[in-house]
Amino acid sequence: MPDTFPDPSLPETSLDKLLAALGLTEEPYGLFYTDSEPVDGFFPDAGPPLSLEREARGEVDWGAVWGHFSCVMGKLWLARKKRAAAWFDAEHYGCPGGSFYLGFHAPQLEFITCYVSTGIPGSPVTGERYLPSPASARRFFTELAPRPAPAKYCVLKPITHFAPTELPETVIFFGRGEVLTGLSTLAAFVADDFEIVAAPFGAGCSFIATWLFHYQAAGRPRAVLGCGDPSARKFMKPDEMTFTVPYALYRQFLMRWPESFLPTKTWGLVQKKIARSREAWGE
Repeated sequence: MPDTFPDPSLPETSLDKLLAALGLTEEPYGLFYTDSEPVDGFFPDAGPPLSLEREARGEVDWGAVWGHFSCVMGKLWLARKKRAAAWFDAEHYGCPGGSFYLGFHAPQLEFITCYVSTGIPGSPVTGERYLPSPASARRFFTELAPRPAPAKYCVLKPITHFAPTELPETVIFFGRGEVLTGLSTLAAFVADDFEIVAAPFGAGCSFIATWLFHYQAAGRPRAVLGCGDPSARKFMKPDEMTFTVPYALYRQFLMRWPESFLPTKTWGLVQKKIARSREAWGE
């Protein structure tokens, strides 16, 4: 892994050293949008077009949607295993929810408002029961209001795979409890914000993209603790969560972590627990 992120404006502060201080052995992923077609990586099969209008007219081919279904977090999971990229667009979306969260269609489909809540009465769709009613789900999707995709492709790849001309919008760390303690405290330190970390409700992919853009648009950027989505947990290691930050906050991590608690004896004791955790999980 290269010693530093390829951004000449950053000081020579090592990403490797930051990860070692945090007790992480896996580098974070960056997410960005681009009009340049990715040349490799994991991506879903092409699916039928989605829109609320098409759904109302009965024109959504649900057989094709579910026949080519794949989760955004599932593709990211495959990419992580190979240290490769994962990408999506309005045709290769994999999941109707993921298409909405990544900004490829809006408003959300009525079927999904029922699916994530209490289901459709009189049908086999019993619902995930993550929200108490379709009305609640509809309000959630309206309030979150994902940003329209600013370019054709949404790409996720290891942060050290970015070219000097590419910058991520969000940076995604993967870690268990003790590591998350370090990331959360570091975020508060560099931002001087006691409420910098948010843990909202949402699908797995909303925590690595949508919520970050939502908070940014509101003028209050946040780090987001995520993947509390039961449906996406199968694509995470046991006890693992995502911790996603805006790129500006990531830059502050790289520049200022030596000033923080991470070099202290207190954190050294936590590092021993992190080592024991990795040993317990055979890592």
